[in-house]
Amino acid sequence: MLKKNVAVTAAIAGAIALLSIPALTTAAKTKPVQLANDGRAKCYDCHDEVKALKEGSKHAKLSCKVCHDKLDAHMSDPEKNKPVTLIDQALCGKCHKAQYDSFFEVNYEAPARKEKGSPTGRSPMQDKLLAGHGFTFEHDEPRGHAFMVIDQFAVDRFQGGRFQFKKGWQGVTSTGKTWDVLTDTGKKLPETAMAGNPTCIQCKTSDHLLKWKFMGDKDPKAKWDRTSNIVDVAKDTNNPLGCVHCHDPHGTQPRVVRDALIQAIEKDPKGNIFAKNGATDLKVIDFRGFRKIGIMQKTDSRMMCAQCHVEYNCNAGTQWSDAKPVKYDDLRTNHFPLKNSLQLLKHYQDLNFFDFKHAVTGARLIKFQHPEAETYAGSVHDKAGVQCHQCHMPQKKDKNGKKFSSHGVIRPKNHVKEACLGCHPKDSVAKKSYEIDAVQNYIKGKMRKSEYWLGQLIDTYAAAQRMGVAPTVLDEARAKHEEAHVLWEYWTAENSDGFHNPDLARESLTGSIAASKAGVKILTDAMAAAKKDEPKK
Repeated sequence: MLKKNVAVTAAIAGAIALLSIPALTTAAKTKPVQLANDGRAKCYDCHDEVKALKEGSKHAKLSCKVCHDKLDAHMSDPEKNKPVTLIDQALCGKCHKAQYDSFFEVNYEAPARKEKGSPTGRSPMQDKLLAGHGFTFEHDEPRGHAFMVIDQFAVDRFQGGRFQFKKGWQGVTSTGKTWDVLTDTGKKLPETAMAGNPTCIQCKTSDHLLKWKFMGDKDPKAKWDRTSNIVDVAKDTNNPLGCVHCHDPHGTQPRVVRDALIQAIEKDPKGNIFAKNGATDLKVIDFRGFRKIGIMQKTDSRMMCAQCHVEYNCNAGTQWSDAKPVKYDDLRTNHFPLKNSLQLLKHYQDLNFFDFKHAVTGARLIKFQHPEAETYAGSVHDKAGVQCHQCHMPQKKDKNGKKFSSHGVIRPKNHVKEACLGCHPKDSVAKKSYEIDAVQNYIKGKMRKSEYWLGQLIDTYAAAQRMGVAPTVLDEARAKHEEAHVLWEYWTAENSDGFHNPDLARESLTGSIAASKAGVKILTDAMAAAKKDEPKK
C-alpha cells in the first residue's frame, strides 16, 4: 500500500532496518519518551500479534502510550473508542535524531524540477515518444525522499497544477509537512494534465497506513481506497514516507508494508527476484483481515527499497484484448510485476493491460515507473550480496562520534569514497568515478540511439499511413513499436542510467533498436512496393 533519485535506489525509512539503532535516549530537545511498563500486558490480551513483535525487542519496554493516544478510553470501550496512532517521523526522531535530521537534509546534488524531456535530461525525445501521455507535460528527474509528496503534488501533470509552493520558488527547499509547504490554488493551469490516483500516493507516504485496506480495496473501516477522490486523499497527506515503512515500530524488526509488493512475493515465495536459494526472508503477518505487513529476520534493503523503487501499475488503462477500460475498482490498478525489461511486454499482455495509445501510431504502450529493484536483480553486485543501503545509505558519525546510517540517501557517483571503496579498497576515487562514467556514458549512448530509431519508426509510420499502406502492414509495424517502446522506456524510468545492471541495459536497448529498425523496414518496403505499383502517368 503504503516511486526518486539515483540516490533514491534505497528506500529511506530504514533501508538498513536499524542495523545500528541507538539506545533509547533523551538527547533530543523533545519531551523524553516513557519507558515504563505502562500496562502493555493489557494491550496484549487483544493484540497477540503485537506481543510477538514487541517482547524481547529493543522497543520491549517502550510504553504503548508513546505511539498511541487515548488508550484509556479505548480500553474502557474498545469498539467505540479507537486509539489515535502517531506515525509522524518526528516521534521516532526523539530517539533517533541523527537519522531523522539526515532524512530531511536537502540534497543539493539532486536538481529540482529538471525535466527528463529537456535536451540535457534523461530522455530528450520524450515528448515525441510518449505523445498522448500526461507525463509529457512535466516528467522530472527525481530528488530526495523528503520531497516525495511535495514534488508529486506540485508537478504540472498532477491535478492541473493546482498545488503550488506557498513561498513561490523559494519554497523549493522546504521539507516540512506538505500543507505547510504547498497551497491549493484551486485553479487548473494551462499546459497541465489531470493525472493522479490514490494508489500512487501510498508509496510516498505512511500517513494512510491505518486508513487503507490491503490492496486498497473498499472497506467500511478504510477511509480511502483505489477509487477515492484524489484531491481529498492528497489533502489528507501531510508527511513523506515514514520510518514505519521499513522499521516495525513495535519490535524494530526490518519490514515492508507496501501491499502490492507483499502480494507479489506471496504469489511466488521461492522464485521472486529477492529469493535466495529458493527462499525469501519475509514472514507475512495479517492484522485482522485489514492490513498485512512483512517482517524480516535480517535486513534486506532490496525488498525495503522495492516498496517504491519498482515498476508498478497504479493507473486506470485498457485491456489489450478487447479495448475495454480498466478502472480503479480493478485490482490491476495496484500491481507489482517484479519483472525486468525483457519480460514486461509479455507480462502486461498476459495481464491484459496497457496504459495508453501512442498519438501517432496507435501502439498500445506501457508507461514505466522506476524499476530499480528489478534492474538490480541478478546483476554483478546483487550476486555478490551487496544491498541498496550499502551504496546509498553509508555510515556516518553524529556529533558525539557515534555511527549511524544516513537516511538522506546519496548518489554514489558523487560519494565514491563512502559508497564504493569499502568493497574496493585498492581502487582510488578517480578510478572508480571513471569506471562509473564509462558505464553510464555507454548506456546513455544506447538510450539516444533507441530514441532516434523509435522516432524514425513513428515518422515512417505516419508517412506510410498517408500513402495508404495496407492496415495489415501498419498493424505489423505497430507491434514492432510496442516491442521497441518497452525495451527503451524502461531505462528512462530506471534511475541509474544503466549502472545497476549494464548487461541487461545493453541487451534491452539494442533489442529496442533492432525492433524499431525492423518496423521501419516493414513500412519502407511496403511504401516502395506501393510506389512501384502506382500507374505511370
